[in-house]
This record gives sequence, structure tokens and C-alpha cells, in this order.
Amino acid sequence: MQLIINDYGNIDYVAVLKERSERLNKIREDKKFLEACNVHYKSSSQGAVDFIQDWLFTYDPRRKGLTLVPFILWPKQQEYIKWLWDRWNNKEDGLVEKSRDVGLTYLNVGFSIWLWEFQKGSKVGFGSRKQDLVDRIGDPDSIFEKIRMCLHRLPQEILPVGFDIKWHAPHLKIVNPETESTITGEAGDNIGRGGRNSIYFKDESAFYEHPLTIDAALSQNSDVKIDVSTPNGIGNPFYQKRFAGKIPVFVFDWRDDPRKDEDWYNEQCDKFDSIIVAQEIDRDYSGSVEQICIPAKWVKAAIDFDIADDGMQFAGLDVADEGADANALILRKGPVVFRIEEWKEGNTSQTTKKAWFIMRSHNARVLKYDKIGVGAGVKGELSNTGYEQCKAVPVDSGASPTPGRYEKGNRPNKDMFRNFKAEMWWKLRRRFERVWEHKNGINEYHEDDMISIPNDPRLVAELSQVKYKFTDTGKIKIESKEELKRRGIKSPNIADALAICFAPEHRKRAGAWGKKRTRRRR
Repeated sequence: MQLIINDYGNIDYVAVLKERSERLNKIREDKKFLEACNVHYKSSSQGAVDFIQDWLFTYDPRRKGLTLVPFILWPKQQEYIKWLWDRWNNKEDGLVEKSRDVGLTYLNVGFSIWLWEFQKGSKVGFGSRKQDLVDRIGDPDSIFEKIRMCLHRLPQEILPVGFDIKWHAPHLKIVNPETESTITGEAGDNIGRGGRNSIYFKDESAFYEHPLTIDAALSQNSDVKIDVSTPNGIGNPFYQKRFAGKIPVFVFDWRDDPRKDEDWYNEQCDKFDSIIVAQEIDRDYSGSVEQICIPAKWVKAAIDFDIADDGMQFAGLDVADEGADANALILRKGPVVFRIEEWKEGNTSQTTKKAWFIMRSHNARVLKYDKIGVGAGVKGELSNTGYEQCKAVPVDSGASPTPGRYEKGNRPNKDMFRNFKAEMWWKLRRRFERVWEHKNGINEYHEDDMISIPNDPRLVAELSQVKYKFTDTGKIKIESKEELKRRGIKSPNIADALAICFAPEHRKRAGAWGKKRTRRRR
């Protein structure tokens, strides 16, 4: 199919339909031509692209006059179909990071119909968080109604022998009576729990309520699982897969859409809230979630930030509180974090011993630890002989905030923070914010009031996944581990250890860091 452009720079759909009609007539007149077409369609990724462009339609009610048009692929869309073919052919997972409204659902539908039509015994699965998104009879926004619409308009010569859309395309299922290939749909936490699939599409997977449960259900379902979504914040499994570097990633930006330009983008910015633009258009992971405690751009600014590390050495320990959880230890010298450790094995006593051994190798003598729950056992272990040189500072995240006011002239800590956890996280947030302001020439700050962290992907991801909110009385509250779990996010052990490591003491600090130092803007 050669792209046919009219005098207005748009696809000439009338000319495309005429070409399709001529092709169909030739097929009806010459069976060998049909056989040659089928061989071509079946044999390669280019064949899949040509099949979609030769026969499938898309529906868009926003178009004036012509709402149902031939599916003609832009260059990036053709690239995506070939990318999908590679994933299916190589039997490997993939992830698609996309802007809104770039035709991904129709592309997945088109590839699925190609498999269903030409690959005998293939089984395609579609899953989403709600069943109506997968299939709702009569709703063209649902995935399966898009499939039925395409099949309804395929010529009889192209359809499988004996196919009847009334019998072979019931709710959540499309059957090929000639090849026994199927397309099935599911929704909720148990998608993929039963059966096997040649390829499985996870629609908007960054928005699943329980993504880890779904990943477990799909783990043995298919060798080819395709996560497709716009971003939905940092720290969720979609984000982790996207940046882990373990599976192929396809990025679909709004600039890949020939219908859109900078004027279109500026219009969207004027029309929609910045959060919507960040998530749906810019593919901004940190900007797409409201009330993230430490925004990603602040975290990135602090990575390997060049400040002096000649202060006292501290350690922060977050003790695992359940079987699947992990212990985390952070070491810092002054405001510079220089070591991160995470491990799962061992009870509280063994965890304390390991933390002390690591501290001792770096001459660190102050250990701040979370005293809540199993962490209470740290004090008992440290009271034994052999730890005389270790100063243990228990941190009670549920305690009241420290006396005094939040920075100069602001509200008292007790009126600003729900508890001590909120205070230590917010003051950690302020360190990162100062770094960003310092590097961007907004303000200058003392080095001791900023922070430098290593480029550790675990810490970087965890820091920007925790949210904050305000209580009814206007106090800041930090998202709990239970709330994170409901969003499908694991406990941020390393980030918690960092917050503990920098936690303010309930007494006034007295010269522990020495003389303040000021740096020039970098």
C-alpha cells in the first residue's frame, strides 16, 4: 500500500478505498492472486503491516463526515507492528510507553487479527483493569468491539472459511473456525490465571490496582507479555520494568503522530491541567502523579551532587517487618550518602550484627534505627557487649514531631506535621529541593542543608514513589506502607532508611557538623 496524499496534505481515503476495491476484484477473479497475497501476509512483519493497511478500518467519531476510514499506518505505527512481530517471533516480553491517542489499541487489535487469521492455533489475550474496557457489546471504545468492527468489514474471501460473526464472536471471545485460533479477554486481578496465550496485551497496565498479583497470574501464561500504558507515577511495577533494562521498550511520543504539532501541544497545555498533560501527553512519570513527596527532578539533581563529605558519619537502618520485606542500611558522611545495603536474610539480632559490621568497616559510630515493631529488638542486641562504641539513636516514626518551628518563622512542627515520620520525610524532601534550587540558580544554601546520593536505581525509584496528603486539620501526612501496598508498590525500605539516617533528633543539634560552608551555584 502506497500512501496516497490529497491536495490538503491528508490521506486521500477515497483513493485508498478505490484501490481496495480494485484489489478485491482481482482476488475474486484470480485465486492464485489471493494465494500469493496470503503467503505474503503470513510470512513476515511487512506482511502483517500490509494486511492491516490493505483491509482493516478504524473508527473515530471526532472526524467530521467520515468516521470510519481505512487503517493506514504512519511510519512509527508500521515500526510498532514490526516490533510486535519481533517480540512474538522471538518469544520475549515487551513494554510500550505511550502518549495518549496514538492509536495503540487499534494497532494491537490489528496485530491480533493478523495472528488470528494467519497463524494456526494462535491464542491472543487482552487484559485490563475493568471488563467494560475489554468488551462491552455495542461500545466501540471497548477492545473487542473494535475487533468485531474490523472483522465485520473484512471481505468474505479474506475471512476464515465458515466464520459467522454472530456465532464466532461472542462476549470476550473471537474464534477462527478454520484454524482454531482465538482472541480472548479478561479483567481484574486474575487476568491470565487460566490457560495459555501466544501473546498477551496488558492494557493501561500502569493503572492496575494490584499489578504484582496480575504479574504473578500471568507469569506462566505466555512467553510474550506486552505492557502498554501511559505513565502513572514512579515506583510502580510498570515504571520499574520500563527502566530496568531487562525487556525491549517501544516509546510512542505525541511527536510521532503526523496529525500533531507544537500548536496542537500548546493548545492541550492551555486546555488541560498540568498533571493531565504530564501523564497523558508528555509521558512524565514524576509529573503524572499529584502530591509526590520528593519529585523525580529533585532526586536527579542530587545524584552525585558535588559537596564536601567531611562531616560525621551516620547510619540509618530500616529493619524488615515481614517475610517478603528487606532490611536496608544507609551510610552517610555529613550530607553525602556513600553506601547502600539491602538484604532479606536474618532475624533482628543478625540484622543488627550485620549493620554494625558494615558501619565498623567505615568508622561510623552513630546508628539511627526504626524502633517500631521488630526494630525494637535492635536496642536489645546493641546493649550486649561488643557494641560499646556504637551510639544507638532510636527513631519512632509514630511519635510527635520535634519541638520548635519548621524553618525560620514558619508554623510549629507539631502544627505542621501529623507525626515524626511526616517531619523526617518532609525535611528530607527539603534537602532535595534545596539541591535543585541551588543548581538552578534560584537560591544558595549551606552544603550541610543539602544532600548528595549515589546513582542507585533502587533508591532513585523509591524516593519518588511516596505520596503525601493533608489531614482534616491541615497537617502533612506521609503515605503508609499499607497505602503503598494498595497501589501495588512494595515497601520503600531503602528510602525509609535514608529518611531515618537524616532524621532530626528531638533535642537541639549542637555543632555536630562543624562550621557551615557555602558553595557557589553549579
